[in-house]
Amino acid sequence: MKLKTIDVNGTTYAVIENGNPVYVHDDGKEIPFDAAASLNKISSLNSEAKAHREAKEKFETELKKFANITDPEKAIEALGIVTKLDQKKLIDAGEVDKVKAEITKVYQTQIEQAESKNKELQSQLYNEMIGGRFNSSKFIKDKVAIPADFVQSRFGTSFKIEDGKVVAYDQSGNKIYSRSKPGEVAEFDEALEFLIDNYPQKDHILKASGNQGGGAPQTQHQMGQKTIKRSAFDALSPLDKQATLRDGITITD
Repeated sequence: MKLKTIDVNGTTYAVIENGNPVYVHDDGKEIPFDAAASLNKISSLNSEAKAHREAKEKFETELKKFANITDPEKAIEALGIVTKLDQKKLIDAGEVDKVKAEITKVYQTQIEQAESKNKELQSQLYNEMIGGRFNSSKFIKDKVAIPADFVQSRFGTSFKIEDGKVVAYDQSGNKIYSRSKPGEVAEFDEALEFLIDNYPQKDHILKASGNQGGGAPQTQHQMGQKTIKRSAFDALSPLDKQATLRDGITITD
C-alpha cells in the first residue's frame, strides 16, 4: 500500500482523515491508518505472547516431576489399583465397579441434558447476535439489492461467535481482519463487504450504484420490482430457491 497525497500549488501533502493518514491498498481501497491503535495492538500482542511463554515454562516445570515415569500406562494402572484399595475400606471390592457404573450413569444423563441445553442456548445466541446484525446492517441496506435474509442464507456460515464477539472467516478458513484497525478482527459490515467483494456473483446482488460506478442504471430491486436474475437464482441453495418462489419473486433472464 502507498500513502495517498495531493498537490497544492506545487507542494505535495498527505491526505488526512479523522487525524489519520490515508493509504491506498493494492485493490484501490483507501483506508485511514491509525498508528496509535496499531502500537496499542502490538503492545497487547506482546503481553499475550509473554503470558503464553510463562504458561509454557510453568507447564514444563510441572512436567519434570514425572521425568522418572517411563511407562505412563503402568503408572495409570497403578493409580487405579491404589484408588480401589482406598474404596475397599468403605465397600467390598467386588461392588466398586457396580457403584462406579451407577454414578457414571447418573452423571452421563446430567451431562447429556446440559449439552442439549447448551446447544439450544448457542442457537438462540447465534440468531440474536448474527441474525440481528444481518437485519440491522447498514451495508446491506445501502449497497445490497436482495433482502437481508437472503444475504444471511449465503454468507451467514462465514460468521462465528468467539469470546462473545462476532468473528468472520474467509473461504480459506482465515479470520478477516480490519484494514482500518490493523491487528483487530473486522467489524460485521466491513467483513461482509469483504466477503461480497470476493463473491463471483456479486454483480447480481449489489445495487447498481454500489458496483458499476456513477451513471449506472438502477436495478429492478431499486425500482421496487421483486425480481431476481436467473443466474443469481441458479446460484442459490435449494432451500433459498424454494423461499424465492414462495415469496413470489419473479425470475428474469
